[in-house]
Amino acid sequence: MRRQTSFFVLILFITVALGLAQNNWPQWRGPDANGLLVTGNPPIEFGEDQNVQWKIELPGRGNSTPIIWKDQLFILTAIPTEKSVQVEKKDEEGERRGPRGISTDKVHSFEVLSIDRTSGKILWQTQVHEEHPADNTHELGSWASNSPVTDGNFLWAYFGSRGLYCLDMQGKVLWERDFGQMQKVMSFGEGSSPLLFDEKIYIVWDHEGDSFIFALDAKTGKDVWTKPRDESSSWSTPFLVRVNSQAQLLTSAPNRIRAYNPDNGELIWECGGLTRNVIPQPLTRNNIAYFTSGFRGSALLAIDLTKAQGDITGTDAIVWQYAEETPYTPSPLLMDNLYYMLRGNNASLSCLNADDGTVLYTQQKLEGGGNIYASLVGAKDRFYVPCENGTFFVIKHGPQFEILAQNKLEDEFIASPVIIGQTMYVRGRKFLYCLSEK
Repeated sequence: MRRQTSFFVLILFITVALGLAQNNWPQWRGPDANGLLVTGNPPIEFGEDQNVQWKIELPGRGNSTPIIWKDQLFILTAIPTEKSVQVEKKDEEGERRGPRGISTDKVHSFEVLSIDRTSGKILWQTQVHEEHPADNTHELGSWASNSPVTDGNFLWAYFGSRGLYCLDMQGKVLWERDFGQMQKVMSFGEGSSPLLFDEKIYIVWDHEGDSFIFALDAKTGKDVWTKPRDESSSWSTPFLVRVNSQAQLLTSAPNRIRAYNPDNGELIWECGGLTRNVIPQPLTRNNIAYFTSGFRGSALLAIDLTKAQGDITGTDAIVWQYAEETPYTPSPLLMDNLYYMLRGNNASLSCLNADDGTVLYTQQKLEGGGNIYASLVGAKDRFYVPCENGTFFVIKHGPQFEILAQNKLEDEFIASPVIIGQTMYVRGRKFLYCLSEK
């Protein structure tokens, strides 16, 4: 009888866990931080007049990917106010363009929005900060590019140089932290998102000044530990994995790939091998971790986490490497043992066997795709490639390249899609779309 009861308890636990995973996208890259929802089944075909449940115009500007908890969808945005400050000479749109990004003379309101994901109605809108962003950002970027994270009880909204804010689910600010001002290379702007694990918030603060990784008490915002990092600018979000019951906090950056003990910040292992300006998030499968970058070069390393200890550069802990066609901005996707990635920021797709690095197909051109900055997302037997120009390719999951559909929305897309059940949410420059079959 006890065995039978235990069995039913286990089944109930699994059912509840699966339900939570299907109904929530609580952080950057989803429930497992990998851009994949295997139970998802959003529409294969969609457009402005097809399978759009609702579409709303968003205030301000932000490239942060939305997150979802139950019926609440959360986004971050930076809204220019009527207040101005004197800055260098700008064009008629109030922006100075050039090789070092764009600037603004407007004071901005940094806000968190809660949106009813079933109707598109804004439930609440909270201003957490107001400031003139003195730093420039990339011409395609924003001053609200970091994605929030939630556990269903609290929401942590990270605006980088504008601070970290903890809110309750009704939009009340409970605490805030100021980390100072970042100095990103070439004024490319900010974008690394926070990670929530074991009641701690982890922030990677890599820039041209003194770099750190912070672990904060999620309930209070107080320091748990802080470690300096010998790093220049990076934009990769940290990733949490368990290896033989030991948690490892993985970070990807130009100088070193590192794994920390999330409890105390002690370094577990490290190695070199990536290019400058690291952006894609790490991925893991079966105790193998995958790290990649693609700025002025190509690098992809597969690392056996069961062998990694100390400095693993040049050791057999590195299972295989690949030095072609790797992504610059978009994070790759790992479905089963297939590793999908784009080349640079281009509409050119490759697929590798994640077990040994064997190339299954490479540089398959996605005609009409243009540039791509959003990350790949997968569901069921396919994955989605969102292009800046509003083209969305749907690719069949498998070792042979096959386009299932090519769709078009009338907006520009930098933020990555979000999948919940049979619905996909995509944030454009101006609009937020809810896509599902009617």
